Amino acid sequence: MANNEQFHRWLVEGVDVLYQRAGRQVGDKVWLVDFHRPDNNEFLVVNQFTVIEQQQNKRPDLVLFVNGLPLVVMELKNPAAEQATVRKAYDQLQTYKGTIPSLFTYNAFMVASDGLEARAGTLSAGYSRFMAWKTKDGLREASPFVSQLEVLIEGMLKKETLLDLIRHFIVFEQVRKEDPQTGLTMMETVKKLAAYHQYYAVNKAVASTQRAASQTGDRKAGVIWHTQGSGKSLSMVFYAGKLVQSLDNPTIVVITDRNDLDDQLFDTFASCTQVLRQAPVQAKDREHLKELLKVASGGIVFTTIQKFLPEKGKSEFDRLSDRRNIVVIADEAHRTQYGFEAKLVEERDEQGQVIGQRISYGFAKYMRDALPNATYIGFTGTPIEGTDVNTPAVFGNYVDIYDIAQAVDDGATVRIYYESRLAKVNLSEEGRQLLEEFDREQVDTTSLRQP
Repeated sequence: MANNEQFHRWLVEGVDVLYQRAGRQVGDKVWLVDFHRPDNNEFLVVNQFTVIEQQQNKRPDLVLFVNGLPLVVMELKNPAAEQATVRKAYDQLQTYKGTIPSLFTYNAFMVASDGLEARAGTLSAGYSRFMAWKTKDGLREASPFVSQLEVLIEGMLKKETLLDLIRHFIVFEQVRKEDPQTGLTMMETVKKLAAYHQYYAVNKAVASTQRAASQTGDRKAGVIWHTQGSGKSLSMVFYAGKLVQSLDNPTIVVITDRNDLDDQLFDTFASCTQVLRQAPVQAKDREHLKELLKVASGGIVFTTIQKFLPEKGKSEFDRLSDRRNIVVIADEAHRTQYGFEAKLVEERDEQGQVIGQRISYGFAKYMRDALPNATYIGFTGTPIEGTDVNTPAVFGNYVDIYDIAQAVDDGATVRIYYESRLAKVNLSEEGRQLLEEFDREQVDTTSLRQP
């Protein structure tokens, strides 16, 4: 049984264990969780853990402790019982939140299962946002004949994966919600956890970026194709957040090709500063962009690609930095990030008359004028055509693919149905006459072709 005082005591005992393992004395600086050496932490799984609070006695099925912190709460229903469903397990977790809230002070996420199916989600997630974890290693999806609970335990709850999720793949977003009764708009904090496809894609992308940005790298980190509705924007946030720690204080440049997309993506990043460890900045114009990129290190800069156009009369963009630890993230990478070859473009006066020609290039060349040693990675929600040679030339090959079929199967994207039907067309008298004349002309033409 546990109460707030006992939780505090267990937390202190967990910290004492860390001091002992690190060979340090009380007063020395020791991390509460050793993320670099997972086995250096104390992992404990407690069955039927009893919590007494608010005159309520509750016993969640499983609680996972790390160094004394109850980070994961699991509710498991009996698979032999007909009424035992994942939804019932989810509802039970909601009851625990209301009756024994102190258990969830340190909670990272929760798991609901009926013994076969299993889904994980955060404290603020609705039932539809509790998602299955479909792979044990990120290389291939598990067989449908293997229980989801087994896959989740061996994949998501593996020590290394659990600590990685806690450190890099949980964000708190401010979301606007409108009260249907009063019509008032309120701000609500929503806790979001990466889905399995986001987790493994980001780790692949970080590893690919480290390779591409090395002294011998080709500066092509690859392309992430995650279909629309799969959380591509948050994947970019997780990627940027982990990259900040993986490289030597990099500068991250996020490129879009429309102002509205730039605003939307910037808002997502701006609400997730806790995982980014810094506030992003949106370039106002070309001069502001130059100022933001002429830094020694660090920074997350948002800009539209059109700001990389050189000044009138020039065929090159100003060089802004020679650093290698600059990473350019291109949203919808297949649309505008091309053009290394020179071409002649007509110049016209105010009346539209041609007054001469000038040499012009595409955005790919201008961006490399500005950032010659930067590493480039592309994110897209649509597949790159097989005939497209430009995207691999700029970014490299696919790093990870999460297509529409996978998204529909996971419930991340709504299934689209198409029903073919004939439309009724009512023609006026004039329209019928025109159709008859057209038919007669067709008959006359056919007869003339016959020998």
